[in-house]
Amino acid sequence: MRTLIATLIASTALISSVNAATIYPLDRATILSGSPFDFKVELETVVKPEDVKITVNGQDYKSVLGAEAEFVAEEKGKEDKVLGSALILRGVSLAEGSYTVEVAAGDEKKSVTWDVYNTPSTPVAKNVIFFLGDGLSVAHRTAARIMSKGMTEGKANGRLAMDDLDRMAFIGTSATNSIDTDSANTMSAYMTGHKTAINALGVYADRTPPTQDDPKVETIAEALRRQTKKSIGVVSTAEIEDATPAAVVAHTRKRDDKADIVGMILDVKPEVVLGGGSAYFLSKDIPGSKRKDDKDYIKLFQEAGYALATSKTELDAAAGTNTGKILGLFHTGNMDTKLDRSFLKQGTVSKFPDQPGLVDMTNVALNELSKNQDGFFLVVEGASIDKMSHPLDMERAVVDTIEFDEAIAAAREFQKSHPDTMIVVTGDHTHGVSLLGMIDNSKGEVGRDSVKVSSAAGFPTYTDADKDGYPDKIDADRRLALFVSNYPDHYETFSPKMDGPYEPAIKNEKGEYVANEKYKDLPGAMFVEGNLPKDESTGQHTVDDVVLQAAGPGAEGFKGYMEESDVYKVLADVMALGTTQTK
Repeated sequence: MRTLIATLIASTALISSVNAATIYPLDRATILSGSPFDFKVELETVVKPEDVKITVNGQDYKSVLGAEAEFVAEEKGKEDKVLGSALILRGVSLAEGSYTVEVAAGDEKKSVTWDVYNTPSTPVAKNVIFFLGDGLSVAHRTAARIMSKGMTEGKANGRLAMDDLDRMAFIGTSATNSIDTDSANTMSAYMTGHKTAINALGVYADRTPPTQDDPKVETIAEALRRQTKKSIGVVSTAEIEDATPAAVVAHTRKRDDKADIVGMILDVKPEVVLGGGSAYFLSKDIPGSKRKDDKDYIKLFQEAGYALATSKTELDAAAGTNTGKILGLFHTGNMDTKLDRSFLKQGTVSKFPDQPGLVDMTNVALNELSKNQDGFFLVVEGASIDKMSHPLDMERAVVDTIEFDEAIAAAREFQKSHPDTMIVVTGDHTHGVSLLGMIDNSKGEVGRDSVKVSSAAGFPTYTDADKDGYPDKIDADRRLALFVSNYPDHYETFSPKMDGPYEPAIKNEKGEYVANEKYKDLPGAMFVEGNLPKDESTGQHTVDDVVLQAAGPGAEGFKGYMEESDVYKVLADVMALGTTQTK
């Protein structure tokens, strides 16, 4: 037995040593032919340049990658700790084929294989509209359908616009460094074709402290600029520098580099940029700015030819100016939810009373971008599905899902007169939300006694007298019971939060998140002990697959199980990004 254990320990040590090196792009990377990327090798020991041997398909790497990599004798981490030697070569591109990269340096060895693919020479679709429901889970959709359309005798009384998209796939969302995930690495995989680490955008997250020197990969916006004459649009109800919209253009391993991301947006210059986040555009001397420098990005965008809009009224006016470029910034931070913006007038609506909705922004973007005879690529994010699911505020999350679906309906109308348009609808990750049954206050019951399941659940009593697709009362007597799988300590009230978005937990003097006593004395409120660590203030993302649906030319490429990075390949095929179309 001792001999067996000793053998296993020796084998484990050998495997660890052999695999100590790290190569970027990672093993099994899929790369668009001609798309530039950075090649990097990280070694765990300090070596001499002559001790490093790198081959690609058995040949010296320089003959295949086209140049010699920069050798870093001692790459340093935090507090100048020496991490080992490294090599980096920026801006590599490869022709179609399979590539095996082998690295040897002393006892360190590593081998990875890359699949470099090409695309059809002719675009399949002229326009692509990519809808991203942040955190969109199946329960959000089910609840939105029931709340918006109603249900009679077990059958929905209507369908969501996304229900009729006829191609479908299940999408895996995990990061390269965790089974878990966030909005940065997920949207980055969609927008680059490369999976990456949590918090990273358009890069492989390396081991060095600087956040913007990591090995870059090309974003879809950069590929479109390099290969086509298409216009680009980015629409979100979040800060426009937030992870999802930023992934269209950005390169950083830290999604919170929002001030720098604004500059990355300006570098690419999407023709339409609409959302929140003006605080990162304002120079530091302007009240409300979150910048630490004197750069006035609103002025810089205007000098680049953008019409500026800061309200729905100004957006409508800018849409009629024919400038070719529109920058819309409607909030210093994230825009208010649909429930607050249009119905309850809570949140920050009093400070920003004229915010456009997601449908307004989508229609303006479609009208502007469709003026380009070469077509367009448009990303539309319904951001608050996620931002309200985190604090367990499910009514706000579901109402935003309805608004998200209305934006999809607007795009479907556009598609009718523009059949050369592909529409894709998906989420970036899920939340642990489930629709359990009904909460029934019609007989005076409150708290957990009001939760009805099985045959006692029956059906909700939402009404929609004005036929706007939203319930007249979000706090109907009989309403959907939506609960989540993970949460901090909080008070469950079993009722919508009518006075503003829910804040389930707040930090105490020990730095721990504890139940917010603001909700303690509400009728039926009960304390729920959390199942998350006490340093977590809200519910967390879950690892379940997301659903992708699509319609239009090229949508048949979506099927079965796919990784998020595989979705990029379908987008690249549909727009023929492997072929230069700029001549």
